[in-house]
Amino acid sequence: MTAIRDTAQILTESLPYMLKYRDQTVVIKYGGNAMTDDSVKSSILSDVLLLKTIGIKVVLVHGGGPAINELLDKYAVKSEFIDGLRYTDENTAHLALTALAGKVNKSLVQDIIKLGGNAIGVSGIDGKMIEAEQLNPKLGYVGEITHINTEMIDRILTTDAIPVIATAGIDDAGNIYNVNADTAASRIAGALHAERFILLSDVRGLYSNFPVETSFLHETTLSEIDNLIKKDKITGGMIPKLEAIKFAMQEGLEQAVLLDGRVPNALLLELFTPEGQGTLIKKENLE
Repeated sequence: MTAIRDTAQILTESLPYMLKYRDQTVVIKYGGNAMTDDSVKSSILSDVLLLKTIGIKVVLVHGGGPAINELLDKYAVKSEFIDGLRYTDENTAHLALTALAGKVNKSLVQDIIKLGGNAIGVSGIDGKMIEAEQLNPKLGYVGEITHINTEMIDRILTTDAIPVIATAGIDDAGNIYNVNADTAASRIAGALHAERFILLSDVRGLYSNFPVETSFLHETTLSEIDNLIKKDKITGGMIPKLEAIKFAMQEGLEQAVLLDGRVPNALLLELFTPEGQGTLIKKENLE
């Protein structure tokens, strides 16, 4: 009986947060190791379905690096790097789209349906959702996002389905581009004026002095992040993610969260508890 009462208490305490996010848009970027571990994937998608069930407009945006690499290996396509960036020819761009929009996207839709929900899988080239242009001729079909068209996403959100979006870009000539998934998700969140953008990663969030646990940042601002980068307290793969968030905030995004997707029910803990779970990033302190 005690366990039942504890569950009831938790639900009661979560109610204000459920009401806060009801009818609001939450964009979730899903990728990395969280996509390759079946138990983690099941936990994340169960959370996503619960959010949808209580009236939150959930948009799931994903990458799929491992699936792309697997398909390139299958066709013996060797990767060439120029100034640290992968060169993408036209064939590689189409293979990447096949992996993202075919294998990964439809697998996620299938998994959501298995859990009892509904989902519609689309890619960034559908309806010219993610418009892009060539970033640099020497990189081939690597794209820079120029515009996000939200019409198709808006239409899906009026149904009982969760939009599941594979990140690929297209230009007016019909050229397909490989685009950064974190950047695409951030831009989509900004274009939708999302109440919350959550970037799932394989780390807890940001630290002012990693890996000292007491230096974990529950909340920070863009200016504080810039200072930490200058002091080399934030380095490596986290910087592109933060740059994507920063750009999206210039486009209208108000807040973002870096969250460890490996933690069971991380999305629920982040949205429905007062302390949250990851690092909340704001433009600036409002105090």
